[in-house]
Amino acid sequence: MKKVFVLAALFALVTSAYAAQNEKYQNYIAQWRDVAVQHQKEYGIPACITLAQGLLESGAGGSELAVKANNHFGIKCTSEWMGDVYRHDDDRRGECFRMYNDAEESFRDHAKFLQKSRYARLFELEVADYVGWANGLKDCGYATDPAYPQKLIKIIEDYRLADIAASAPQSKTKDDVVVLTQAPPIATFAEEAEEEYVRPLTAKEEREDFFARHGRGKCNGVKYTVARAGDTYATVAFSLNMPERKLREQNDALGRTLKEGDRIYLANKKTQAAKDHPTVWVKPGDKVWDLIQRECITDAAFRELNGLPIDITVFKTRQQVLLRKEKSK
Repeated sequence: MKKVFVLAALFALVTSAYAAQNEKYQNYIAQWRDVAVQHQKEYGIPACITLAQGLLESGAGGSELAVKANNHFGIKCTSEWMGDVYRHDDDRRGECFRMYNDAEESFRDHAKFLQKSRYARLFELEVADYVGWANGLKDCGYATDPAYPQKLIKIIEDYRLADIAASAPQSKTKDDVVVLTQAPPIATFAEEAEEEYVRPLTAKEEREDFFARHGRGKCNGVKYTVARAGDTYATVAFSLNMPERKLREQNDALGRTLKEGDRIYLANKKTQAAKDHPTVWVKPGDKVWDLIQRECITDAAFRELNGLPIDITVFKTRQQVLLRKEKSK
C-alpha cells in the first residue's frame, strides 16, 4: 500500500511539473507567434523554427541569458557586434553573449544572424521543411549539441508549431522565388490605390533635420549633441552620414548602449582637458565614462594621466584626478 502511495505521489508530481512547463511553453508561443510569422514573411525563416529555437535556447524565456540579457537564442558576440555584452558560462567559462535592450530586439537579431552566408543553404529548403531546417542549423554550426535537431523537432511536433507556418502568407522556393500559399484576391483600382511617392531626405537634409531636433554644443573645442529618447548610435550615425563604428570610437562607446542625455561628440575628443581645468574631484560611485564625456577627454588619455587600469569603470573613493599633464616644477 505504501509503495502504491509513493508511486501515486511521484506521478502527481511529474504531472504537475509537466502541466507547469506546458503552460509556460504555451504562453511563450502565444507571446511570440506573431513575431515569428512576421519574420517568416520578411526573412524566409520558418516560424516554427524561430519559436522552437526560442523555446529551447531560452527555456521559454526563463533562462539566465533571457532574463538578464534579453538573449533568447544564445547568440554569442562576434567581431561585428558593437552592442552591450553579457558574460555567461557555456562551452567555456565566461563566454561573451550579445545583450539586448528587450526580447523583441533579440528576435530581430536572430533573423538577421541567419542571413549570414554560412546559413545560405538553409534557404534552399522549403519553408515547411522544419526537419531539414533543424538538421541544417546543426550542420551549419549554430549549436554544438549533437541532439540539437532532435530537440527542435520534438518541440515543433509536441506543440504543433508546424501549423503556424500556415498562418504565414508566403514562403521561399529553392529558386528564392516568393510563392503565395493562398491565391491573392484579384486587385482592382478601387480596392488598392497606388501609394503616394515620398522623396527621401538627402544626406544633407537628414543631417540638418537631426540638428534641428537635437541642437549642438561645444566642450574643450569639440562640438557635440545630446541623445534624445529612442536614439541609438546606429540611428545617430545614419543621420550624420557616418559609420556607426567611427561614431562609437570617437565617443569611447564600443559595447555601450546610448542613453537619453548622453553627450555624442561629433569629432575626436582631446587628450587633455581645457587649460583652466587641470584637475577635478570625484566621489565614490562616479563613473569614469561619465567624467571623460563631460570633460571631452579620451578614455586612453585619462587612464594614462592617472595610471588607471582599464578594468576600473567606477571610482571607489573620493579623490582628485588629473585632466591635464602636471607642469614640471
